[in-house]
Amino acid sequence: MNDNNFGPLAALIGVWKGDKGSDVAPTPDNSEHIPYHETLTIEAVGDVTNAKKQHLWVIRYHQVAQRKSDNEVFHDQIGYWTWDADQQEVTQSLTIPRAVCLLAGGTASQTNGTVKLNVSSKSGDQHWGIAQTPFMDANAKTTAYTHEVVVDGDTMTYSQSTMLDIYGIEFDHTDGNTLTRVS
Repeated sequence: MNDNNFGPLAALIGVWKGDKGSDVAPTPDNSEHIPYHETLTIEAVGDVTNAKKQHLWVIRYHQVAQRKSDNEVFHDQIGYWTWDADQQEVTQSLTIPRAVCLLAGGTASQTNGTVKLNVSSKSGDQHWGIAQTPFMDANAKTTAYTHEVVVDGDTMTYSQSTMLDIYGIEFDHTDGNTLTRVS
């Protein structure tokens, strides 16, 4: 398997660790800031052909974030990143164990060895949508998602925004961290 075929996704492959995470989460009376550390494991899957016309290159990831205060896991996410070189399109699909899944699409760029991925998704979008259970839809609905990842050598930074309709308000739940490739 040639890493060049993975396009900009090749820069993400590896095991990453970071301890500078900041999660701003909603609470019934305001917001909570949670410092965290995480491990992000990204593996090459290979290529996928759809309908004998579309050729994708795929990586799989598993992200585990733990609160610094008590080391408790508060976020566990699995998913895939795909690269369509013909369309110059990157896609992120993810699932979290709160019964929420989404498909986000966007762009990738490479400048002087730095890779930047930008994807987004929103509720009701025909292509880049969000699926969630009736309970989540009624109580903690995800309405939009944006995610930016920047990889420069063995350093990865990311920021993401998940718009929620929760506790009777719209809330911008944000996460961000700087990670180092450890293998």
